[in-house]
Amino acid sequence: MTLDRRSFIKLIGSASAVSLAGCAGAPAVQMANEIMPKTSRRVVVVGGGYGGTIAAKYIRMMDKSIEVVMVERSDHYVSCPFSNLYLGGILKDLSPLTIKYDKLVANHGIKMVQAEVTGVSAEGKFINTSKGSIRYDHLVLSPGIDFRLDEMKGYDAAAMEVMPHAWKAGPQTVLLRKQLEAMKDGGTVVLTIPLAPFRCPPGPYERTSMIAYYLKKHKPKSKIIVLDANPGIVSKAPLFTKGWKKHYEGIIDYRPAKKVTEVDAKSKAVLVEGVEDVRGDVVNVIPPQKAGHIAHVAGVVGEDKKWCPVDPTTFESTLHKGIHVIGDACVAGAMPKSGYAANSEAKVCATNIVNMMNGREIVDMSGINTCYSYLTDKEAIHVTGVYKVDKEKNVIVAVPGSVGIPPDLNELDAIYADSWLRNILIEMST
Repeated sequence: MTLDRRSFIKLIGSASAVSLAGCAGAPAVQMANEIMPKTSRRVVVVGGGYGGTIAAKYIRMMDKSIEVVMVERSDHYVSCPFSNLYLGGILKDLSPLTIKYDKLVANHGIKMVQAEVTGVSAEGKFINTSKGSIRYDHLVLSPGIDFRLDEMKGYDAAAMEVMPHAWKAGPQTVLLRKQLEAMKDGGTVVLTIPLAPFRCPPGPYERTSMIAYYLKKHKPKSKIIVLDANPGIVSKAPLFTKGWKKHYEGIIDYRPAKKVTEVDAKSKAVLVEGVEDVRGDVVNVIPPQKAGHIAHVAGVVGEDKKWCPVDPTTFESTLHKGIHVIGDACVAGAMPKSGYAANSEAKVCATNIVNMMNGREIVDMSGINTCYSYLTDKEAIHVTGVYKVDKEKNVIVAVPGSVGIPPDLNELDAIYADSWLRNILIEMST
């Protein structure tokens, strides 16, 4: 899961100016004033989340002679993983999920630029930002996700303030919690889930659990209706099903194969396939997703206009040499779109960028992922897997026998989950 740290309106405004950059027939991106003259080998990393921080850090750890510039629009990052606990009332605020970059920058000699990326020239090997241009030898994009709003009629910037998505943690998450707190006891929450793939496969189901936890504790006459476009629960289905029956019988009304295609913010209604009308007092709309905006600007999004095809070993774009894409935005085969996967991809990508820049052999991809999901304040579940590249098919696959979920619900997973979060945020910020 990454937080909504920029205005949606600003995004729409900037998109018209740069959305054609890198596309066939588009005007060439012109270099602006160069804010950091390039005097040595340089990697520019765009994005300061689960993937970007780790890529920047590990490149510097492996080769101090390579200058690393990290470009991020915000001075902090709020973790989407575990933000559902805030919605459940388990976390009082988002501070345990928030990191700053000062220690990371100081400890590893990373150069930080707080700016918005407005253009990318793959041919000229530079990016344009709101502060000026920066040249690179290799560019790493870790842009997270944006939304395919054209597939959901009526869901625009104004509607998001009535029916928040909260799928980029931050202001939207706070808004959704305030709505839950303000809802009368006996009210109805509606949560919509798009067709996979989307950021964090178990995320919507954990959110369902956390909202149900909040309702059970604070508004016991209320319920949550879940409209899932998928034919069933996408991840950890047996354990979520068991957990909901154990803890939330009569609170969660789960309805599979219900694709929401239209919303009406004024009446707080969502329409399934434009026909079935479902209304709630609080409506959490999770829209269909695509690679973050800057990936489209850079011209590294595939023909599906959704995700970025990459070499599965170096994470270099198959469309533009010298640009690497990691995290939720890339097509990583069997690896899910998760924070831990982004961390793992970043380390492989960093290793092979350093190898490429030093004329060394590329190392094989070896990835790992664990996704924890809370059911209550003390009970959680997980799924884990180990991944490698199938060299014949040139795609990331799960190592046989490595992917699995525990046989039953347990409280130990909640302890492990808390430890995982603390450690991974420390790794990202120091």
